Amino acid sequence: MEYTIGELAARCGVATHVLRHWEQVGLLAPARRVASRRAYSEADLARVAEIQICKDAGFTLDEIRDLFAAPTLEERRAILRAQLTRVREHITRLTLSRTLLEHGLRCRHDDHRACAHFQEMISARLGGVPLTEALDHP
Repeated sequence: MEYTIGELAARCGVATHVLRHWEQVGLLAPARRVASRRAYSEADLARVAEIQICKDAGFTLDEIRDLFAAPTLEERRAILRAQLTRVREHITRLTLSRTLLEHGLRCRHDDHRACAHFQEMISARLGGVPLTEALDHP
């Protein structure tokens, strides 16, 4: 089956300009052109889904291009490991943010600056203590 750019965009839930951009950066190449119009194949449909999965995993378009172009399994795995490291770091930051926000919501003080625990966190941070340790209090 063949798809026009509009049909492919609708099928994948993206705008046509997104598909054109992905083509421009080398992630997508229509199987052929018919009367100066792009004609996309089932393989292109699968490629768009692949790109979307990679974006869902947090990859940039450049990283996706590198992943697709990696000639060996080990190079692809190195790219995946690097992304997993970034995702884990992001999860750590988000977990710390959640802890801080939950503390703020539980705090009995009208002004967070009056909270002794908050003041302890400020002192710890000013002393060079990492956020994970500065937040480590009851």
